Amino acid sequence: MRDYKKLEVWKKSHELTLFVYKNILPKFPKNEQFDLLCQTKRAAYSIPLNIVEGSGRFTEKDFAHFLDTALGSAHELEYSCLLSKDLSYIEEDLYNITNKLINEVKAMLIGLIKKLRE
Repeated sequence: MRDYKKLEVWKKSHELTLFVYKNILPKFPKNEQFDLLCQTKRAAYSIPLNIVEGSGRFTEKDFAHFLDTALGSAHELEYSCLLSKDLSYIEEDLYNITNKLINEVKAMLIGLIKKLRE
């Protein structure tokens, strides 16, 4: 088992989740409260949650499986933010910042998954 708090990818994904909560979610209109807002929120916190769950597993294979799920959630968050921009819920600059953060997390996840599967 690993201490997830020591993993750089978890730290970065936690920061991303906080960023989404503080900067993206408040921009959504009320009519999206139970639709796109909820889905965006779930995708954001699913990334660090899956890293945490995988960290508690005993095998590298199991850990990599949960990292795969976290990567899928990162892709989902990426699209949610793109859709939010295209619907004019968030500004282009905020989208670009968020997308950069998401891509950093995705790159870290891919790197760790590859390392575990070597």
